[in-house]
Amino acid sequence: MVVYAEYAFLENFLIDAELLYLALKCARGRVRLWRLFLAAAVGAAEALVFPLLPLPLWAAYLVKILGGVLIAVAAVSKGTKKTYFVAIVSFFLMTFALGGLLTAAYSFFGVEYAEGSGYLVEQAPVALVLALAGGFCILVTLGARRFYRYRCEKRAVLPCVLSVGGKTVHWKGFSDSGNLLSFRGEPVCVASAAAVFALFGPHPRAEGHIRIGTVNGGRDSPVFRCDSLKVGEKVSEGALIALGAVESGEYQIILHTAYSEGEHEVVGNAESVARRAMGKRERRPLPLRK
Repeated sequence: MVVYAEYAFLENFLIDAELLYLALKCARGRVRLWRLFLAAAVGAAEALVFPLLPLPLWAAYLVKILGGVLIAVAAVSKGTKKTYFVAIVSFFLMTFALGGLLTAAYSFFGVEYAEGSGYLVEQAPVALVLALAGGFCILVTLGARRFYRYRCEKRAVLPCVLSVGGKTVHWKGFSDSGNLLSFRGEPVCVASAAAVFALFGPHPRAEGHIRIGTVNGGRDSPVFRCDSLKVGEKVSEGALIALGAVESGEYQIILHTAYSEGEHEVVGNAESVARRAMGKRERRPLPLRK
């Protein structure tokens, strides 16, 4: 069997780089390309040198594990202990998952397998290996983004208790720092028409009107005052509720940052809006983002 070292190195380098990138994304670590490529190069060199070492089986597994830990740690840039741990575990999990995918693909395409030696490299098309690795990278990246977005949203949904005229309702509120609405200097939450009707009745008395800006435009909406609003352990008397669009079955009210401060706020919307505002050098109130 003839193995071309440069091709084997390049193939292992690309695959290790993809796996390390996925591990960093799962660990929410910062991706520095020079560290990523350096760690991938070390992993590719290890893959070339390892078969030449006359090691017993237990030592071979130990070297493989330590080598995987080394390149995963080398790819992390100034992370916490949790970041390093998650990156290492994710790298091994991604390696096993991709290995299983390649095993299934090799079996399907009839690539010869030599017992105890692994798949014969020259009979596995490089295009097939890289295509599967690339598809695996895309799927895992999308899945990780969706998972973290879902977890963030779940953490931002808080139990709320609202009282008006002796009536008490238990809602779920979404803690979003993008809501910086105020009415006469007081913070304002946003609730749907159905939620406002359930809380205040068919003919509530409005305190006034407020302009609510969203990504779809803006409109004037009435503002109502409840007797109290409890978010977690924090109770606020006379909280204001504006009529607006709340398009989610997970929660009934979008909380103002003043009511949800310290309760797992989602600050991404507010930060992105602030960056855009600073870039355009405009001084305008941050809009409520849906």
